[in-house]
Amino acid sequence: MSQLIVLDRDGVINEDSDAYIKSPAEWRPIPGSLEAIARLKRAGYLVAVASNQSGIGRRLFDIRALNAIHARMRRELAAVGGRIDAIFYCPHHPEAGCSCRKPLPGLFLEIAERFQISLSQVPAVGDSLRDLHAARAAGARPLLVLTGKGQGARSEAEAMGVPVYANLAEAVESILGH
Repeated sequence: MSQLIVLDRDGVINEDSDAYIKSPAEWRPIPGSLEAIARLKRAGYLVAVASNQSGIGRRLFDIRALNAIHARMRRELAAVGGRIDAIFYCPHHPEAGCSCRKPLPGLFLEIAERFQISLSQVPAVGDSLRDLHAARAAGARPLLVLTGKGQGARSEAEAMGVPVYANLAEAVESILGH
């Protein structure tokens, strides 16, 4: 059985923006992140993305734009030998009252159902407290990276006993043990 890892997108895989990533041209990988995902794939991991995409609910971009962003991410990953097995996202406005928007565990529960895997001890890498809380609520093992918004979550993450890494590449190195 394959091992699973859950990654947030903005701030973990690619540079984040307070103005939202609204087009493929705005999507820029964080140095080393694509190669880290390729390492996970070579080690036999299933890689799932769980991402809040409220820009859709805010009408800043549409599903077609999001699909184009993800197509670029998949192309750039393929170029370094990486792949994402599934992308789960919450398209809702923060006030929509959905169960899929992190910090709620809905996206994680969908991932567990899709892959028929218990999330117990599944590493979940995020750059915000909402990522960490969603992972923990779903029974996964949260890890914080300091890229994106991670610096702002560091002290609370440490108080929660969550491991902290400089970036996804460093987290993956720790997960893989080398």
